[in-house]
Amino acid sequence: MNATTKPVPKETRPEGEAVDRAAFLKAAAILGASAAVGAAALVSAKRTRISNEPRGEASVRKLTPLPTVPVSRDSDPLLRMQRELARAMAKPVEQRHWIMVIDTRKCVGCHACTIACVAENKLPPGVVYRPVVTEELGTFPNVALRFTPRPCMQCDQPPCTPVCPVKATWKRPDGIVAIDYDKCIGCGYCITACPYNARTRDAGEFYTEETPALQPYEQQPNHEYGKNWKRQGHKSPVGNARKCHFCLHRLEVGMLPECVTSCIGRATYFGDANDADSLVSELAARPNAVRLLEEKGTKPNVVYLI
Repeated sequence: MNATTKPVPKETRPEGEAVDRAAFLKAAAILGASAAVGAAALVSAKRTRISNEPRGEASVRKLTPLPTVPVSRDSDPLLRMQRELARAMAKPVEQRHWIMVIDTRKCVGCHACTIACVAENKLPPGVVYRPVVTEELGTFPNVALRFTPRPCMQCDQPPCTPVCPVKATWKRPDGIVAIDYDKCIGCGYCITACPYNARTRDAGEFYTEETPALQPYEQQPNHEYGKNWKRQGHKSPVGNARKCHFCLHRLEVGMLPECVTSCIGRATYFGDANDADSLVSELAARPNAVRLLEEKGTKPNVVYLI
């Protein structure tokens, strides 16, 4: 041995450390570089167990899977609202009062509710039940967008009903303002009277007009108010005033409104205001809850969280 060369001391690291390093590298590869610290902690926690295992067995063992987080039954508000809907539908119609709550802080302006409503109710061109109003706030470069879905407000004091000369629009016991298409003459008085622009007229148009053939999806009947309405022959609802009705045909079979189920941000809530334990009753009582144009005295049943 060369006199200038010192003997390498025997390694004194604890038995099993090499196994820990291999486990660490494997964990880091799985969890990613950003989780390396967490992997080190995980391996450190296993060190005592590994060092006490028979030699050779520890090297083939896999990392213990990370514990899963239990999911609550109410983790998705749709589940809670569906149960509350079933509870409300078990009551007589006059004992329930439908309201909708929209959290504008969660709305991302995707218009999924608008498109879903068009598809559900087979709406023709020019008829929209749930537009999303987009506003730009601030001054460049400090600007932001605010999105406000605007269904029918289902007012407790609706200005559209008293102006109807044939009593075609009326308020149901459960709070929904409905239209009798068989009575409506399309005069447009209710459209003018609504301060929310929540009513439109069906002019009998089709998206595929002036093409070689109308598409089958446009000729399907819609199912509003529990009846099949065919558009052939310029019959109702063609020529009538039309509006959001909280998907009444879905409620009658125990389903939430289409705009509620299609909202990707879970920004829309629906339920029975007469149920003190319902989610909508809880949300509508918050201090940041407002209603549009309350000064008009319409008493709308759509509440916004801002």
